[in-house]
Amino acid sequence: MSNSIISSRASLRGHALHPALIHFPIAFLLILIVTDIVFILTSDPFWAEASFWLTAAGLAFGVLASLAGAIDVFTVRIIRHIVAAWAHAVLAVMTLSLTTFNLTLRLGDNPGELINPWGIYVSVLAGILIGITGFLGAQLVFAYGVGVNEPQNNER
Repeated sequence: MSNSIISSRASLRGHALHPALIHFPIAFLLILIVTDIVFILTSDPFWAEASFWLTAAGLAFGVLASLAGAIDVFTVRIIRHIVAAWAHAVLAVMTLSLTTFNLTLRLGDNPGELINPWGIYVSVLAGILIGITGFLGAQLVFAYGVGVNEPQNNER
């Protein structure tokens, strides 16, 4: 466990962007599982449409958050030496790839056509990867201090 703080290069006024942005795709893609299940149970096209937009928003915000994370990985040398950072990055790319595939399943005139069974399988698999990726991201923050702001003089 490290007591040092590893500052983020992708930051706004000292606040790391990746940890600030990542909550959105996590929320969208986990709620997606719920809307897929509700669609399967009710066959109400509203839930298929909601699932489509959650997938699209999750992918868009996931790409934004990943860009901020990639800036940190590729510009902060010490982060590149942390195995958990690479595992986190690879799983994040896998999750975005699954989400892209999931979005293509929902394109067309009938976004609910492939939700059962393929859409829900991909949504759940992405949800599992989000859990593992999030665990590794938490390890980067709490064990290595990646993206943590330095305390101000009055906070010590």
